[in-house]
Amino acid sequence: MADTGGLSRARLHSEPLAAVSHRLLASWHRSQRYGVSLDEVAPVFSGTHDDESLFYRCGREVLNGLRDTLANEPVSMMLTDADGLVLDRVSADRELLAALDRVHLAPGFSYAEDQAGTNGLALALADQVPAVVRADEHYSLPLAGYTCAAAPVLDPLTGRVEGCVNLTTWSESSSDLLLALAQSAAGNTSAMMLARSQGQHPRRAPRGEVFRVETAHSGPGSGILDDLSPGWRSALGSAEAALAEHGSVLMVGEPGSGRATVLARALRAARPRGRILSAGAPAAWDVEAWLDLWTPELPKPDTAVIIRDVDRLPARAADALAELIRRAGHGVPVTVTASNYDDVPPALAGLLRTVVEVPPLRNRPDDIAPLALHLAGRVRGRQVTLTAAAERALREHPWPGNVGELATVMHKAAVRADVIGVHHLPPEVLSRTSHRLTRIETFERDEMIRVLSRPGITMNEAAEELGMSRATIYRKRDRYGITLRS
Repeated sequence: MADTGGLSRARLHSEPLAAVSHRLLASWHRSQRYGVSLDEVAPVFSGTHDDESLFYRCGREVLNGLRDTLANEPVSMMLTDADGLVLDRVSADRELLAALDRVHLAPGFSYAEDQAGTNGLALALADQVPAVVRADEHYSLPLAGYTCAAAPVLDPLTGRVEGCVNLTTWSESSSDLLLALAQSAAGNTSAMMLARSQGQHPRRAPRGEVFRVETAHSGPGSGILDDLSPGWRSALGSAEAALAEHGSVLMVGEPGSGRATVLARALRAARPRGRILSAGAPAAWDVEAWLDLWTPELPKPDTAVIIRDVDRLPARAADALAELIRRAGHGVPVTVTASNYDDVPPALAGLLRTVVEVPPLRNRPDDIAPLALHLAGRVRGRQVTLTAAAERALREHPWPGNVGELATVMHKAAVRADVIGVHHLPPEVLSRTSHRLTRIETFERDEMIRVLSRPGITMNEAAEELGMSRATIYRKRDRYGITLRS
């Protein structure tokens, strides 16, 4: 690792470089690479954000409660999005607020590392773990008068970082409790989001995993890859061509669209008898153990590794991994997946030469039925069939979760029957609404679908069982976006 940025930063602030933590030094290096000024703070002003999101509403409510608790303390509490944009700021200390305005630590400004250099909220978002940056630990000199403590807020259902809670005070003030308060506020925000998300269960925090991909036929529906749509085959062909030419591919697309499966298939074509490992992004606290897995594997000539979801990698993991790949030499294929190119960490983006897009499942309607039958057959242990109505319902569903969602739906359906009809499909597949349903509305919608999807039922019979008039059924069917056809 070059030390230009770190040495310049340490010299200006009279800090011995050896005393600087690895995490802080890595952030200084990134700030220097981004071209952040040591002498001024000039973040970009956006001023736009979604103030109707569940994250924003819950976070703001938590901050308002915390403000009442800290009414007599010189502390400013802030909420940011995942990109470091300050969404909200509350404090009872007018002097502190005026000072923060002078360094643009205010709503509408981005305080990510590439804009403001090392600071508490930027470091917490980059590493995806809580962070405290005190006084001279900031990269830019104008921030040396402050201490910032921040904790990321995770979406309780997806595990993705939604943003962070940041607490800022004067550098000479006591900061011992700041981090604990930031972590508590972040946890309360996440808990409130869960409580208001219709009682769904939280997803487990992601943990890094490395596993062998034995063949190109390991993955949902991969046994029928050769029979899928032109969009899928085009992505596969582009990946194979890139690997043959220079061994570097970024596969972009929505989660669950089959990005890693395409790469596994392309790598298998390039290395018929080699080992293929697939590594998921680690939880922030697992980074060191996750990186240890790479050291013995990367130099092996018969091994290729797919790095999944690099847009979810903590910054320090991406930096260290890029350095390991460079040390291993040019013979290592660099094959990664992400939702889009812009979210790939810069350290890894510099190693990539070809970007290939995998279309989402909703844009490959001809793939839905073959994949559904394959997935259901694996669960059932024998061939299954779809009724015409069930196949039509599956094709018309937008599949926001792509093949992963389809696999879940078909698993639940296949355990019930060899011939899958609409009455075996969950209500979410058979309705579309533009607004969030209340629990009562959800129950009513599900009951309507349960009755209306029953084979052979007439509208008069459905009206009698539901206790509604035919006109009410038609009206509510439209309201709930029920796609069952008469």
